[in-house]
Order: sequence, then C-alpha cells, then structure tokens
Amino acid sequence: MAQSNIKVAVQKFGNFLSSMVMPNIGAFIAWGLITALFIPTGFFPNESLAKLVDPMVKYLLPPLIGYTGGKLVHDQRGGVVGAIATMGVIVGSDIPMFLGAMIMGPLGGYIIKKFDQFIEGKVKTGFEMLINNFSAGILGGILAILAFLGVSPAVDGFTGALVVGVDWMVAHGLLPLTSILIEPAKILFLNNAINHGILSPIGAEQIRTNGQSILLLLETNPGPGLGILLAYCFFGKGTAKQSAPGAAIIHFIGGIHEIYFPYVLMRPLLIIAAILGGMSGVFTFVLLGGGLQAVASPGSILAILAATPGNAGSYVANISGVLVAAIVSFIVGSLILKTGKQTEDLDEAARKMQEMKGKKSSVAGSFTKQQGEVPASVQKIVFACDAGMGSSAMGASLLRKKVKQADLNISVTNTAISNIPSDAQIVITQEELTPRAQNKVPDAYHISVDNFLSSPEYDKLIDQLKNDHTTSKAEEEKRVSTENNTDSNDGLLKEENVFLNQHFSSKEEAIRFAGSVLVKGGYVEENYVEAMIERDNMTSTYMGNDVAIPHGTEEAKKNVLRSGFTVIQVPEGVDFDGEKVRLIFGIAGKDGTHLEILSGIAITCSDMDNIEKMVHAKSAKELMAIIQSN
Repeated sequence: MAQSNIKVAVQKFGNFLSSMVMPNIGAFIAWGLITALFIPTGFFPNESLAKLVDPMVKYLLPPLIGYTGGKLVHDQRGGVVGAIATMGVIVGSDIPMFLGAMIMGPLGGYIIKKFDQFIEGKVKTGFEMLINNFSAGILGGILAILAFLGVSPAVDGFTGALVVGVDWMVAHGLLPLTSILIEPAKILFLNNAINHGILSPIGAEQIRTNGQSILLLLETNPGPGLGILLAYCFFGKGTAKQSAPGAAIIHFIGGIHEIYFPYVLMRPLLIIAAILGGMSGVFTFVLLGGGLQAVASPGSILAILAATPGNAGSYVANISGVLVAAIVSFIVGSLILKTGKQTEDLDEAARKMQEMKGKKSSVAGSFTKQQGEVPASVQKIVFACDAGMGSSAMGASLLRKKVKQADLNISVTNTAISNIPSDAQIVITQEELTPRAQNKVPDAYHISVDNFLSSPEYDKLIDQLKNDHTTSKAEEEKRVSTENNTDSNDGLLKEENVFLNQHFSSKEEAIRFAGSVLVKGGYVEENYVEAMIERDNMTSTYMGNDVAIPHGTEEAKKNVLRSGFTVIQVPEGVDFDGEKVRLIFGIAGKDGTHLEILSGIAITCSDMDNIEKMVHAKSAKELMAIIQSN
C-alpha cells in the first residue's frame, strides 16, 4: 500500500509538472524553430535574428511556466503572482530557470490563494479591487525578492550538480543505462516527473551552451515502442495482432507513446524489449553525436526530425538511434511473443493501464472492440454503470428526453452492469466500463461515452435511430419509465443538505464530506462512505460539465437506509482525475425513489448556463430553485 501511495504521489507530481509545460509547448516550438534556423550552425544563419534565442529561453519560457503553474493553483490571480515570483529566479541566475519557474509559479499561486481565503468576507464593499491589486503586487514582490536571494542560488547549484552528473555519465559511456529507469517509468506513468522535472531543464541549458542536447531524446525516442508493436503485428494473436498496425501508426507518427503500454502489460516480459531497445538507441545517439535543439513534444518521429539540428550528421545520428531502438526491441519482443502465451486480453490490459495512470486514458477507446452498424428497429436502450443508481440514471434521463422529442417509441432504462437484460439492443456505458458490458451482452451494440451530461454520442444516436426506426405499440406499452417506478420524492433535496463555498484539497476529501452528510442525515450507514470511495476508484464519478455524483457500489446498496441527496458547491473546483468539478451531488438511492429528482438534476446540469448559476448561487434556496425549475 505504501509503495502504491508513493507511486500515485509521483504520478500526480509528474502530471502537475506536465500541466505547467504542455500548455506552453507552442512557445517551446517557436524557440526551437528560431534556434534551428538562425544560430550559426542553423539552416539559415542570421546574426541579428539569432539574438532572439537567448532572451526567449531566459525571459519568455520560464515566466510562461510560472504563470501556468500559478494559474493551476489559483486561477488568474495565482498566475499573475506566480509570474512575478518567477522573475526573481530568472534575474538571479544566468541559466534558463525552468526548474525555478516550476517552484515559484505554484508557490506564488498557493500564497495568494491562502491570502484570499484568509480575507474572504472581511473586505468592505468598494475596496475589493484595491485589496486585490495591492495584495497581488505586494506578495508577488516579496516572493520575487526571496526567489532572487534564496531559490535561484539553490536551483543553480542543483542544476549544476545534475549537469556534472550527466556529463560524467556521457564521458564514461553510462548514459544508455538510463533506459533501465526511463522505459519502466513510462509504463508506470512516472515519465512526466523524469522528463519535465529533470531532462527538459538540463536539456535546455545544454542547448543554450552546446546548441543541442541528447537528453531530449532519452524519453521521447519512439523506437522501443515501435519495435514492440511491430512484433505484435507479426507474432501477436487475436485483437492484439489486429490492432497493433494502427497503434504503431498512432505511436510513431502521432507521438502518443501511451498507446503501446497495454501491449507491454499483456506480456510484462516485453519491458525487457523496451529497455534493451532504449539502451541501444541511446548508445547509437552517443556514438554518432545525436541530439535535439528543442523539445520534441509529442514524441513523434516528425517532432524529432523538426527539432534535429540542421546538418546531415545530426539527422543520420537521430534517425539511426530511432531505427536501432526499433530493431532491437522488435527482435527481443518477437522472441518473447513466440516463446510464451498471452495471459490477458487487450481490453483487460487497457483497463489495468488506466488504473496505473490514475485517470482516464486518452487512447483507451482505441482498444475496445469494433462495432458494426446500429441495429434496425431498436426498441430497447440500456444505460449501465456499476451500481445503476447514479451516472446511468442521469444519462438515461437525458437520452429519454431526446427520444421523446424525436417522437421515437423506444424504451430507455438504466441498470447495473450485472443486471443488463439479455435482450438489450443498445448498451451505453462509460468508456472504462464498456469491456465489462460487452462481456455481459456481447451481441448488443455498445456505445462508450466520457461525458454523461453532454456527450455528442446522444445526438448522433438519435439521428441514426430517426433514419431507421419502426414504431412498435407493443413495445411502447411495455416501456419502462423512471416515473412509473418511483414514489413521491418530496423532501429528498433538503436545504440543510446544500453546502456553499466549500474547499477541498482532493476528490477523496470531497467524497468523504458528501458521505458524512448522508450518514448524518440518516440516509446511509457509515460504511457506505468507503463504498463511495471504492466506486470512484473503479470508475470516475465525474459526469461532465463540472459535475460529479459520488455514490456507492452495487454491493453497498444494502447500506442505504433511505434515498437522499446532498449538493456541494465548490466554486474554485476540486480535481477529479484531471477534471475540474465545481458541483458535487452525493447520492443515496433506495428502491428507485431517487430517480425522478435525479432525472431533473441531469436535465438541469446538461445546460452549462444552469451550472454557472448554481456555482454562483448565494444561498441554498437559490441553488435548489434552479434545480426545481427544471
């Protein structure tokens, strides 16, 4: 458990570093292009235009990182104070202060956030702008001075030590050994901490002094992953073999390395192929003098070629390193695939990948089974989630409304995945749950959505159904609606269960708060709270549109005493697996008595205007009125 917590902490740290850098990649590319074109060894040497290179890397990129880091912590004011504080480390050093910006930006945002929380409700009317402006200026100035005097020298020393260490490894031919750490770290989603926390800052300094850096090739080299995917193309089986060619294109051309991780997880021994491929590639880079003169993001062969110094030797070195890595990992991967059996399917491996990542994967949908056409004469659509009481009920409510507006006589119901009826023609689930639903009813047409409140899949499905739907009175009579199975919901949403202006440091803290309200209200037993945490860990309860609906697992239904809700307003938001949530609806559902009001909440929350009104509501009555008006 302790090791798992450490890994999650490192992942979150790496993701935070990445979140500071990735929005500014365009600026890095601009700097890289100007460097590649106009420095003395560039494509078109120009002494005047080359003067842009040094100021951009020193005075443009670090403040952008600092501003972004501060904004991540405390929106616009955090960004401004973070940028001011970052100037302290910039002026106090002669090297590009990426590391310093990653420290001072979030620190500046945190300080001004705490200040704003301290004075909240204490500023007299008419003095808000004065206090806001002067507090940001004063705190930012103080942080800039502290950064100049203390943080900048410390970062200078730390960076210098890292550079010396890297130079020593290069001099002694040990740099290829870094693949023993980097390649497994990529599979475990720890690469952001290594890449953005260590490699990129040192690489930027090497580019400034030497014109290029080999460090920027260590993590971005697509060769090891390409070799593994090609091995699956020739020696894989089933879905893995069929999907590997497409994954190879996405990986090599698109630069999305994440797509080959499930293939390694299916056969963990393939990590050896990745390591040996990475080591071979780095050895080739070192031997031939490879390196990049700008950050290559994403790790695509196209990005690597664009960031390669403008001389034939550099192109030969970089291309050779990628090819050698691919060839070695292909040979080793082929031997592993030919001499063993696959123990997992690709869907299961993709699910494990998402569990390790700690949030939804942008490429997980690439591994789900391919669907055919929407069946003709559809009469039954089923929304399914783990417990059948929360997300599926909201999705079904929204689609039921669209079906009614389109004058289609189709039953739209919701249920737990374990209870999906065998005659379901269309099954809609969250992306992470689609493989389970496919195993339950393999003959149904399955649709995956990542946003239950405003998925474009709803309108797409309605258009398809309108083009090919036969009205069936018999089915219409058997149609199951939420309203027919619910009793009166008066009193389910109570003013004392609405909480405004809440602040949470994590989604777990927010979920536990919602659960404690349900416990105190007599809606659930205490162990239901842990089931809420478990349910969100299984599949995020983020619904889209800044809304989350934490609730228990299917097994925890026995711990529900009666139906009830809590509504929690979080104006600054709380992170739910990379998604910002500003409204939390804690749910306890028993015998379907909560479904009618949940349907109203779903329809209300499908409109972002209503979301904004609820987020800025000044009283519990005002927020409840917005819900009840729909």
